Amino acid sequence: MLDLLIRNGLVIDGSGNPGYYASVGVEGDTLRILRGDTSALPAARTIDASGHVVAPGFIDMHSHAGLTILKEPRHEPKVRQGVTTELIGIDGNSHAPFKTQEDLHRYIELDSGLNGEPPMPADWLTVAGQLSTFDNKVAVNICFILGNSPVRIWAVGWDDRPATRAELDDMKSVVREVCEEGSFGISTGLDYPPGSYADTNELIEISKVVARAGGFYHTHTRALLKQKGLLAPWLEALEIGRGADIAVHFTHYRQRSQGDGSHLDYIGLVERSRDEGMDVTFDCYPYVYGSTRANIWLPGWTMDGGPERLAVILDSPKERARLRQEMQARNALGRVDEGWLTNFRKPDNMGYEGRSLLDISRERGQDPLDTFLDLMRSEGHSLCAIMIGTNPQTLPAFVSHPCGMVGSDAILLGEYPSPRTYGCFPVILAEFVRAEKHLQLPEAIRKMTSFPAQRLGLRDRGLLRDGMKADVVIFDPDTVKATATPRQPKQFPLGIPYVIVNGKVVVDKGEHTGELPGRALRYGR
Repeated sequence: MLDLLIRNGLVIDGSGNPGYYASVGVEGDTLRILRGDTSALPAARTIDASGHVVAPGFIDMHSHAGLTILKEPRHEPKVRQGVTTELIGIDGNSHAPFKTQEDLHRYIELDSGLNGEPPMPADWLTVAGQLSTFDNKVAVNICFILGNSPVRIWAVGWDDRPATRAELDDMKSVVREVCEEGSFGISTGLDYPPGSYADTNELIEISKVVARAGGFYHTHTRALLKQKGLLAPWLEALEIGRGADIAVHFTHYRQRSQGDGSHLDYIGLVERSRDEGMDVTFDCYPYVYGSTRANIWLPGWTMDGGPERLAVILDSPKERARLRQEMQARNALGRVDEGWLTNFRKPDNMGYEGRSLLDISRERGQDPLDTFLDLMRSEGHSLCAIMIGTNPQTLPAFVSHPCGMVGSDAILLGEYPSPRTYGCFPVILAEFVRAEKHLQLPEAIRKMTSFPAQRLGLRDRGLLRDGMKADVVIFDPDTVKATATPRQPKQFPLGIPYVIVNGKVVVDKGEHTGELPGRALRYGR
């Protein structure tokens, strides 16, 4: 007898092919595709999916939930979008491996405006230790990718200097060990210290180890290189790809604004690289709102030596004046009237939640830059910033490109997260498919299922086929939509009544069941 039988739905299997009508059976955590009359087939439970699409569970190629999911294991903002698997460790910011608990806790503090904090002090040091916190304890599956920041801390420490040959050998050794523990590749966030202190050669050398293990290079590129040319950050990534003979994946790839070159420059770079024989892919999210930890606006030297350095600088009139002058000269904060801040921790600052830096500075009677520096001194590294960072006119060209997939870049922090945190995948279905017709539904589903599974090397997920793992989403193609907005960002989507993870129904008639069947997935296993 089947544990679950899904009948009467339009099966869109994730391959990009048109849908067909069939039943989908679940035995344990495994799928069976059943054609013909299944009305007499015994099953512990039957779901009537009439008028709905049955698809593989969605795979998020850019997740910042590795710590926050331990605090909120039901993970409702994502699983209620149909997400069943997430890639963590993005932007160079994984939370293993570390030599000491002190380094791990210091790193969590430095990164707390992006990935948050666990509900209790982290007690792991190895990747295997962190992965053990997920098995049958969270709602979705977790894939881990190694960030280059902990690799650098392991071998070099927190200082902004080139690695010695011995330190580079140490890095390569730890990368090799992490690959053996199941990492899917290596990620970089070359605007985030201390990973940003790595030079190109260092990244090539450690990526060679990952390439030999079968992994890929997932990169948030080095924005400062734009001083050398529009595409210079991504050209560095391609140089690393060639030097290491490794597949390259650009994350949150987009044209930031009108005047930031042409979107054809960015798309053309990917297409030319592939024509030359490189394996290059990208992900993007369907929103104009970006978000990140607010300390990204600070120059790298403010964190040289570790997260404590910033407070020392801000407490020194001389150093603060130097910092202020440098940030003002390069207009580091950009448009202070756009976007907002969130994830305040101090009671005196909670009234600033969800407000722009300009608005806050006016209330305080300060220049916005002084307000920002004061808030960083008060809050530390936990502030999260949401800003407008995508040209909406050219976004469809990236979302619909055949080499692109979906990565939410969702940050589950504060009272006013980016609306993409609750709405990324439904927006693809409702706006880019149904309303604006930039994509056909089977292709959109491929971008959220089998294509990311292919990039990751997941052989048993991303398709609805006999013997595949039972990660399934059932949605109404006529009514599915996101409801999250900038002022009401914590709103769940509509039109996604069922989500199944490893054969367990996690979302049932639109409500979370409390099931926590997620697993840590390991590369090659």
